[in-house]
Amino acid sequence: MKNNMEDIDKLIKETLNEEESKFYDELDEQNIFQMLWGVFKGKNSWIALLMNIVNIVIFGLLIYCIIQTTEVENTNDLILWVGACIFCFFTMSMIKIYIWMQIHKNSVIREIKRLEIQISSLSHKL
Repeated sequence: MKNNMEDIDKLIKETLNEEESKFYDELDEQNIFQMLWGVFKGKNSWIALLMNIVNIVIFGLLIYCIIQTTEVENTNDLILWVGACIFCFFTMSMIKIYIWMQIHKNSVIREIKRLEIQISSLSHKL
C-alpha cells in the first residue's frame, strides 16, 4: 500500500508546477506535535490560546479544591468541594475535547486540499 501511495505522489508531483509541488509537500502527514502546533495557527488561534489559559486556571482551581477536600471536617462541605473537583475535571475534559476536534478538523481540511490538488493534476493531464 505504501508503494502505491509513493507512486501516486510521484505521478502528482510530475504534473504539478514548482509552486504547486511545494504546496503539496507541505500537506504531507504530520506527527502529533505538528498537529497540536497547527491548532495555534490560523484565524482561530486566539481561541485555542484562550482555552489553554483557561485550562491552566481550572487546573489550579482543581488543585485548590483537592487540598480543601482533605482539610474539611463537615460532610456537606466535603460534598461541595468534591463537586467542585468533578466540575473542574469535566471542564478540563471539554477543553481538551475541543482542542482534539480542532486537530481533527485541520487534518480533514489538509486531506481535502490534497484531493483538490490530485483532481486538478489529473484534469490537467487528461
